[in-house]
Amino acid sequence: MVRERPARRFAHTLGLAVLLAWSTPASAQILGAGRSTLPVGAGLPGGLGAPRIDPGGLATPRAPITSALSFPAGISPLNAADALAATPLSQVRRLTAARLLREHSDVIEADDHGQPVVRGEILAVGIDRDTLARLRQAGFAVRSQNALGDLGIEAVVLGAPRGQSAVQAIGRLRALDPAGAYDFNHLYQQAGVGAETSGASKPPAPDVDARGLRIGLVDGSAAQSRPALARTRMVQRSFAPGGEQISAHATAVASLIAGTAGPFHGSAPGATLYVADVYGPTPTGGSAQAISQALAWLAQSKTPVINISLVGPSNLLLEAAVHALIARGITLVAAVGNDGPAAPPLYPAAYPGVVAVTGVDAHGRVLPEAGRGTHVDFAAPGADMAAAGLDGGYVSVRGTSFAAPIVAGRLALLRARGSSAEALEALAHEAVDLGAPGPDPVYGRGLVGAEVRTDPAALRNAR
Repeated sequence: MVRERPARRFAHTLGLAVLLAWSTPASAQILGAGRSTLPVGAGLPGGLGAPRIDPGGLATPRAPITSALSFPAGISPLNAADALAATPLSQVRRLTAARLLREHSDVIEADDHGQPVVRGEILAVGIDRDTLARLRQAGFAVRSQNALGDLGIEAVVLGAPRGQSAVQAIGRLRALDPAGAYDFNHLYQQAGVGAETSGASKPPAPDVDARGLRIGLVDGSAAQSRPALARTRMVQRSFAPGGEQISAHATAVASLIAGTAGPFHGSAPGATLYVADVYGPTPTGGSAQAISQALAWLAQSKTPVINISLVGPSNLLLEAAVHALIARGITLVAAVGNDGPAAPPLYPAAYPGVVAVTGVDAHGRVLPEAGRGTHVDFAAPGADMAAAGLDGGYVSVRGTSFAAPIVAGRLALLRARGSSAEALEALAHEAVDLGAPGPDPVYGRGLVGAEVRTDPAALRNAR
C-alpha cells in the first residue's frame, strides 16, 4: 500500500520529494504533474534509490488556503517527513497547493475561496462584441478569443486591469455586466499517488480486446512506457502553455485503460488513446481553459468515452464544455477526488451526467480519503494496484484517479454495442453491490472492474 507499506520509508520519501520540489525552479513544478525527476516511477534525484512517488498527484483542496506554507507547531521543513507520516492525503494536497501559491505568486493567485487560479485572468463565456468593446474601455485586455471546436461555445480570456487581482476583476465584471458569465481560470490537480512495487504473485491475464476503440484522456502526456504501453497506439496533443511534458500520472492512468503486457492489463487493452496534455511544463498547467479546449479536441476526434482524473472547483467554462459533450452523446468519466468523505463535491465529477468514480482497496473497502455524495456512480479498484511507471517498470498506485480509467475502459467496450445510456445500464448490471443495498453515496451503483486490479507484488521484477 502506498502510504502504509512501509509507512515510515514512504513518508520519509514523500517528505524528501516535497522538500526537493520546494527548491526547484518555477518551470519544474506544476499543479498535478511535477517535474520529470520526481513523478511516479521516476525516482528521486541523485540516485537515492528510494520508493518512487508522484508528489504532484494531489487534488485541489476545498478549504481556504493560506498563501504561506506552514507545518504544525514544532515542525520544520527539515523534519517534515516525519510529520507527513501521519498526515492524511488531503492535508498533503493542501500543503502542496499552499506552496504553489507561495512560490509561484507571479503567475498564480487564490480566488475568493482560496482555490489556485491563473493570476490576473478571467474566463468569459458567450459574451457579445459590444460587451467586449465596453470591457476593453474599462481596462480589460483580451488575451485570447476562441471557439471550442464545434461545441458552440465562445470563450474569451480577459486580462485584469493593471493593479487588480482576479477577485477584484471578477467583482468589477459582474458590476459592468450583471448578466454575463465570468469565472476564474481555475487550476485542477490530479487525484492520486504512487510508489515502487514489491512482492511476488500472479494476477489473471486479460480476456478482452479493445483494438479499434478510441478512448480520450485529459491529463499530462503519457509515456510509451515499456512493457505496459509499448504496443499501445497514442495520439497526443498539448493544450498547456509551453507545450507537452511527460507525466507519471498520465502514464499510469493510460496503462489502466489500454495497457497490456503479460500478467498486466488495463480495462480496455489495445484501445487507441487520444491524450490531451493540459499541464505541460509551467506552473499554470491544468487550467479550466486548457481542459475545455482539450475536451473540444477530443469531441472532434470522435472519442465516445473520455477519462478525466482531475479535480477542482466548479467553473462556468468547464461546465459549459462538459454539458456540450454530454449533449452530443459522449460519455465523460471522472474521479470523485481524495479530499475526504466530508468534503464538498469536486468537479468535473459532480456535474450532472458525468460518470463519477470512487476507489476501493483490495478488500473492496472504499478508500477513506475518497469523496462521497449522491453524485457517485460506480466504484473501481483504486489502491493495492499496479500501473505503468516512467522507467519501464511498474508502480503501486492509490487514489480515485486510478479507479476512473478502469470504468472508462469498461464503458468504452460497452459503448461499442450501444449508446451512452445503454452502456451505463449494462455496467450497472455488472456492478457488485457494496455498502447499503442499492445505489448509495459511498459506492454508487457498486464495484466494477475488480478483475483489472493487478497485485503490485506480481510485478516487482517486471522490467
